[in-house]
Amino acid sequence: MERLEEIMRTLRAEGGCPWDRAQDIRTLRPYLVEETYEVLDEMDRVGEGGPWRALCEELGDLLFQIVFHAQLAGELGEFGLAEVATAISDKIVSRHPHVFEGKTVGGAEEVLQNWARIKAEERRRKHGREGSVLDGVPSAAPALLRAERLTEKASRIGFDWPDLAGVRDKLAEEIEELDRAIASRDARAIEHELGDVLFSLANLARFTATPAEDALRAANARFTRRFHAVEEGLRARGVPFGTATLAQMEALWQEAKAAEAGTAPPLSAPRAVVARVELTAPEPGHAHTFWSVIAPLLGWTVEVDGGEWSVEAPGLCFSYAEGPASAASLTIDAPGLGSGAAAAIQDAGGTVQGEHPLVFRDPVGTCVTVRV
Repeated sequence: MERLEEIMRTLRAEGGCPWDRAQDIRTLRPYLVEETYEVLDEMDRVGEGGPWRALCEELGDLLFQIVFHAQLAGELGEFGLAEVATAISDKIVSRHPHVFEGKTVGGAEEVLQNWARIKAEERRRKHGREGSVLDGVPSAAPALLRAERLTEKASRIGFDWPDLAGVRDKLAEEIEELDRAIASRDARAIEHELGDVLFSLANLARFTATPAEDALRAANARFTRRFHAVEEGLRARGVPFGTATLAQMEALWQEAKAAEAGTAPPLSAPRAVVARVELTAPEPGHAHTFWSVIAPLLGWTVEVDGGEWSVEAPGLCFSYAEGPASAASLTIDAPGLGSGAAAAIQDAGGTVQGEHPLVFRDPVGTCVTVRV
């Protein structure tokens, strides 16, 4: 941390980096938000069994933003990074009397209630009044996340449904009201009722301990994976861009969905990626089509970044560039390997050379030996 602080001071000093020297507290806002979302992306990948190393790197990028802001404040004599760390340390200790003061609590729910009371007392000391329990939910937060946090905050002082059934009934009521608004074709009424439905869904997410933002991000990721599979399927069938029928795309969508349904969840998170290999093939697209189907069956992932793609597996990341076929042999762990993998490999255009252990070649000639 001391080294990182010194690097930041050097970047901002006379003769340092012109870009870093030009920044202020407002110009850094978009970078802070962007780095936060990149951390969330990597958290999702780890949650699906992906490698941890990339998350470490993204957390570093986010930490650098905090160091940058503390440096700006320090230059103005406001505070430094040490004061940031001290302030959060003091806050966490004061809000956990059941840990640091030996007080007894009956469970997590009582912890949250105590947290709300302690925060109210902090606001009273700072501002002379307790304020609202809803204070502290950022107005700039994504609306779905903010809705969930607002209902959570209100619940801490008892403003909540007694059970899940009431929350679900409220959602059904709001959907009925939305249906009536749609029938009326009143745009303002539709917007109003759609907002109520989304708010009720966020509350349902909180009640079921399924964060709405996480669930929607996962749904977005599923849509992206399946739609990429549809596009690859159309290309493999020689269907010109933009000419596919809805029936053709729906069939490929269902194939992608079925392939996902047959994928066993990873038994454990793979080790961090420690090596990256770029292979070559006359037609890398064939490899992409193959690995988009097979990688999930092995507990691996296919990552797409713009027009580039790669397969991320335990200890190894490999990708393909156009060129002569590589005579490569890879030996990799497969935490998600299921009994149907060999058949799926053959169906996708690969060649199985053995099943115990599983040894196969992808359509462009790469030989893979799977360890379980």
